[in-house]
Amino acid sequence: MMMRSTTLLVALCAGVMALGGCVPLMFGGAVTSAMVASDRRTSGTVLEDNGIQIKANARINENLGDRAHINITSYNRQVLITGEAPTQQDKELVEKVVSNVENVRNIVNDVAVMGKSTLTQRSSDVLVSSRVKASLVDAPDMFTNAFKIITERGTTYLMGRVTQREANRATEIITATSGVQKLVRVLEIISEEELARMPSQQNTEASKPAPGK
Repeated sequence: MMMRSTTLLVALCAGVMALGGCVPLMFGGAVTSAMVASDRRTSGTVLEDNGIQIKANARINENLGDRAHINITSYNRQVLITGEAPTQQDKELVEKVVSNVENVRNIVNDVAVMGKSTLTQRSSDVLVSSRVKASLVDAPDMFTNAFKIITERGTTYLMGRVTQREANRATEIITATSGVQKLVRVLEIISEEELARMPSQQNTEASKPAPGK
């Protein structure tokens, strides 16, 4: 499949909600069997996504060194690039480098052309991502592991493979979370039927207690 690149939003599902740092909120460093079991990607895709992130970060460091602050997040081989680059040429170089990484199928380049964010801003972004994660965990009708949360300079990015119902519900929760200034959805929308057929979904449903227990 030919890889397509966009400046901000992907074709499958993307939305921006204005409401009024990029540190991906990692749900564990290693790929464990428990993570894979609750993930809506195949175990092979999870490994590919980890590989994409490692390779892309290494190649960006080789080409740009410390003159830019770039973060790579891959979900289902769709890559979100965030952070700051000093020039438009550097922003385009980052995208070119990522496009040459094996297994990448799509790129969303939202790098800002500006000076690098401060450590204070990045710490604030980590806190916002943590609040968003906690808000999703507290919602009984949400499967938190279906989402990946990234916050950059007050903008929260939402990635994952979810139904339209889940996307709408997550939007409602996240936009009400303290510290979120803007929400950008970079989602792959699936049908309720596709969701029901996923082994991870079936395992989750089977583990729930029966009514009245």
